[in-house]
Amino acid sequence: MTAAPTIDFAAARRAMIDSQLRTSGVNEPWVLARMNAVAREDFVPGAARSAAYIDRAVPLGDGAMLPAPLVHARMLAEARPTPEDRVLVVDGGIGYLPALLEGLAGSVSTISADDAVKGGKKGDFTLLMIDGAIEALPDGLAKRLADDARVVTGLVEGGVTRLAIGRKAAGRVALLPLTEIGIPRLSAFDTAKAWSF
Repeated sequence: MTAAPTIDFAAARRAMIDSQLRTSGVNEPWVLARMNAVAREDFVPGAARSAAYIDRAVPLGDGAMLPAPLVHARMLAEARPTPEDRVLVVDGGIGYLPALLEGLAGSVSTISADDAVKGGKKGDFTLLMIDGAIEALPDGLAKRLADDARVVTGLVEGGVTRLAIGRKAAGRVALLPLTEIGIPRLSAFDTAKAWSF
Protein backbone atom coordinates (compact mmCIF):
# COMPACT_ATOMS: atom_id res chain seq x y z
CA MET A 1 0.00 0.00 0.00
CA THR A 2 1.42 3.38 -0.99
CA ALA A 3 1.03 6.48 1.10
CA ALA A 4 -1.14 9.30 -0.18
CA PRO A 5 0.91 12.08 -1.79
CA THR A 6 1.71 15.04 0.41
CA ILE A 7 0.12 18.27 -0.81
CA ASP A 8 2.10 21.50 -0.76
CA PHE A 9 -0.72 23.81 0.35
CA ALA A 10 1.46 26.94 0.18
CA ALA A 11 2.11 26.17 -3.50
CA ALA A 12 -1.63 25.53 -3.99
CA ARG A 13 -2.41 28.97 -2.52
CA ARG A 14 0.10 30.62 -4.86
CA ALA A 15 -1.40 28.77 -7.83
CA MET A 16 -4.90 29.85 -6.76
CA ILE A 17 -3.79 33.48 -6.72
CA ASP A 18 -1.99 33.32 -10.06
CA SER A 19 -4.38 31.12 -12.05
CA GLN A 20 -7.79 31.91 -10.51
CA LEU A 21 -7.73 35.36 -8.92
CA ARG A 22 -5.34 37.42 -11.02
CA THR A 23 -6.68 36.04 -14.29
CA SER A 24 -10.20 37.02 -13.19
CA GLY A 25 -9.23 40.62 -12.45
CA VAL A 26 -8.61 40.42 -8.70
CA ASN A 27 -5.29 42.22 -8.35
CA GLU A 28 -5.64 44.31 -5.19
CA PRO A 29 -2.45 43.53 -3.23
CA TRP A 30 -4.23 43.49 0.14
CA VAL A 31 -6.88 41.03 -1.12
CA LEU A 32 -4.23 38.71 -2.55
CA ALA A 33 -2.23 38.96 0.69
CA ARG A 34 -5.25 37.89 2.79
CA MET A 35 -6.13 35.06 0.40
CA ASN A 36 -2.52 33.88 0.67
CA ALA A 37 -2.37 34.23 4.46
CA VAL A 38 -5.50 32.24 5.38
CA ALA A 39 -5.22 28.49 4.80
CA ARG A 40 -8.44 27.30 3.08
CA GLU A 41 -7.53 23.69 3.84
CA ASP A 42 -8.07 24.40 7.55
CA PHE A 43 -11.78 25.13 6.88
CA VAL A 44 -12.75 21.87 5.18
CA PRO A 45 -13.06 18.30 6.49
CA GLY A 46 -9.92 16.18 6.22
CA ALA A 47 -11.26 14.20 3.25
CA ALA A 48 -11.80 17.44 1.29
CA ARG A 49 -8.44 19.10 2.02
CA SER A 50 -7.01 18.16 -1.36
CA ALA A 51 -9.90 20.04 -3.04
CA ALA A 52 -9.60 23.22 -0.94
CA TYR A 53 -8.11 25.27 -3.78
CA ILE A 54 -10.19 24.10 -6.76
CA ASP A 55 -12.03 26.81 -8.68
CA ARG A 56 -15.52 25.78 -7.56
CA ALA A 57 -17.45 25.34 -4.33
CA VAL A 58 -16.36 22.48 -2.07
CA PRO A 59 -19.13 20.42 -0.39
CA LEU A 60 -18.57 20.19 3.36
CA GLY A 61 -21.49 17.98 4.38
CA ASP A 62 -24.92 18.78 5.83
CA GLY A 63 -25.57 21.15 2.94
CA ALA A 64 -22.69 23.50 3.81
CA MET A 65 -20.38 24.64 1.03
CA LEU A 66 -17.06 26.50 0.88
CA PRO A 67 -17.48 28.93 -2.03
CA ALA A 68 -14.84 29.03 -4.75
CA PRO A 69 -11.79 31.21 -3.97
CA LEU A 70 -12.87 33.81 -6.55
CA VAL A 71 -16.13 34.41 -4.68
CA HIS A 72 -14.38 35.37 -1.44
CA ALA A 73 -11.72 37.42 -3.24
CA ARG A 74 -14.37 39.41 -5.13
CA MET A 75 -16.38 39.89 -1.93
CA LEU A 76 -13.33 41.29 -0.12
CA ALA A 77 -12.48 43.58 -3.05
CA GLU A 78 -16.03 44.98 -3.14
CA ALA A 79 -16.28 45.36 0.65
CA ARG A 80 -12.96 47.21 1.09
CA PRO A 81 -13.01 46.77 4.90
CA THR A 82 -11.19 49.37 7.00
CA PRO A 83 -10.00 49.48 10.62
CA GLU A 84 -13.02 51.72 11.35
CA ASP A 85 -15.50 49.08 10.18
CA ARG A 86 -17.66 47.02 12.52
CA VAL A 87 -18.41 43.98 10.38
CA LEU A 88 -21.26 41.53 10.76
CA VAL A 89 -20.71 38.26 8.87
CA VAL A 90 -23.56 35.88 8.15
CA ASP A 91 -21.48 32.73 8.08
CA GLY A 92 -22.41 29.67 6.06
CA GLY A 93 -21.02 27.53 8.88
CA ILE A 94 -17.35 27.36 7.96
CA GLY A 95 -15.63 30.46 9.39
CA TYR A 96 -13.44 31.17 6.37
CA LEU A 97 -14.84 34.60 5.49
CA PRO A 98 -14.56 35.89 9.09
CA ALA A 99 -10.93 34.65 9.13
CA LEU A 100 -10.20 36.62 5.94
CA LEU A 101 -11.61 39.78 7.56
CA GLU A 102 -9.55 39.49 10.75
CA GLY A 103 -6.93 42.22 10.81
CA LEU A 104 -8.64 44.19 8.02
CA ALA A 105 -11.67 45.44 9.97
CA GLY A 106 -11.88 47.00 13.40
CA SER A 107 -14.18 44.25 14.66
CA VAL A 108 -15.77 41.14 13.17
CA SER A 109 -18.91 39.52 14.61
CA THR A 110 -20.41 36.35 13.20
CA ILE A 111 -23.95 34.95 13.18
CA SER A 112 -25.48 31.92 11.51
CA ALA A 113 -27.90 32.18 8.60
CA ASP A 114 -30.70 30.87 10.82
CA ASP A 115 -30.05 33.57 13.44
CA ALA A 116 -29.79 36.24 10.73
CA VAL A 117 -33.30 35.61 9.40
CA LYS A 118 -34.84 35.74 12.90
CA GLY A 119 -34.16 39.45 13.13
CA GLY A 120 -32.45 41.20 15.97
CA LYS A 121 -32.12 44.40 17.88
CA LYS A 122 -30.98 47.66 16.35
CA GLY A 123 -27.25 47.63 15.75
CA ASP A 124 -24.44 49.79 14.47
CA PHE A 125 -22.56 47.51 12.08
CA THR A 126 -21.01 49.45 9.20
CA LEU A 127 -20.47 46.45 6.91
CA LEU A 128 -22.57 43.32 6.39
CA MET A 129 -21.09 40.39 4.50
CA ILE A 130 -23.22 37.33 3.76
CA ASP A 131 -21.25 34.20 2.90
CA GLY A 132 -23.71 32.80 0.39
CA ALA A 133 -26.48 33.77 -2.01
CA ILE A 134 -29.84 35.02 -0.71
CA GLU A 135 -33.20 35.66 -2.33
CA ALA A 136 -34.04 38.60 -0.08
CA LEU A 137 -32.49 40.53 2.80
CA PRO A 138 -34.80 40.40 5.85
CA ASP A 139 -35.76 43.70 7.46
CA GLY A 140 -34.62 42.35 10.83
CA LEU A 141 -31.11 41.88 9.48
CA ALA A 142 -31.08 45.36 7.95
CA LYS A 143 -32.08 46.70 11.38
CA ARG A 144 -28.73 45.53 12.77
CA LEU A 145 -26.90 47.94 10.45
CA ALA A 146 -25.96 51.58 10.95
CA ASP A 147 -27.23 54.17 8.49
CA ASP A 148 -25.12 54.15 5.31
CA ALA A 149 -23.75 50.67 6.13
CA ARG A 150 -22.41 48.69 3.17
CA VAL A 151 -23.61 45.22 2.20
CA VAL A 152 -21.81 42.56 0.15
CA THR A 153 -23.65 39.33 -0.59
CA GLY A 154 -24.64 36.80 -3.18
CA LEU A 155 -28.09 37.37 -4.68
CA VAL A 156 -30.36 34.76 -6.27
CA GLU A 157 -32.47 36.08 -9.14
CA GLY A 158 -34.35 33.70 -11.41
CA GLY A 159 -32.21 30.80 -10.23
CA VAL A 160 -28.97 32.63 -11.13
CA THR A 161 -26.53 33.77 -8.43
CA ARG A 162 -24.76 37.09 -8.69
CA LEU A 163 -22.40 39.08 -6.50
CA ALA A 164 -24.30 42.11 -5.20
CA ILE A 165 -23.52 45.23 -3.19
CA GLY A 166 -25.77 47.64 -1.37
CA ARG A 167 -26.16 50.42 1.18
CA LYS A 168 -28.60 51.10 3.96
CA ALA A 169 -30.56 54.31 3.53
CA ALA A 170 -33.76 55.41 5.27
CA GLY A 171 -33.91 52.11 7.14
CA ARG A 172 -33.87 49.95 3.99
CA VAL A 173 -31.16 48.17 2.01
CA ALA A 174 -31.18 48.24 -1.78
CA LEU A 175 -29.00 45.65 -3.53
CA LEU A 176 -27.32 46.11 -6.90
CA PRO A 177 -26.33 42.90 -8.73
CA LEU A 178 -22.82 43.19 -10.20
CA THR A 179 -21.78 40.00 -11.93
CA GLU A 180 -22.95 36.44 -12.37
CA ILE A 181 -20.83 34.10 -10.27
CA GLY A 182 -21.45 30.70 -8.70
CA ILE A 183 -22.23 31.38 -5.05
CA PRO A 184 -23.74 28.64 -2.88
CA ARG A 185 -27.31 29.45 -1.93
CA LEU A 186 -28.29 29.94 1.73
CA SER A 187 -31.73 28.31 1.90
CA ALA A 188 -32.54 30.07 5.19
CA PHE A 189 -33.01 33.25 3.10
CA ASP A 190 -35.41 31.72 0.56
CA THR A 191 -38.66 33.63 0.16
CA ALA A 192 -42.05 31.97 0.35
CA LYS A 193 -43.20 30.82 -3.06
CA ALA A 194 -46.56 32.06 -4.28
CA TRP A 195 -48.83 30.56 -6.91
CA SER A 196 -49.22 32.51 -10.12
CA PHE A 197 -51.29 31.96 -13.26
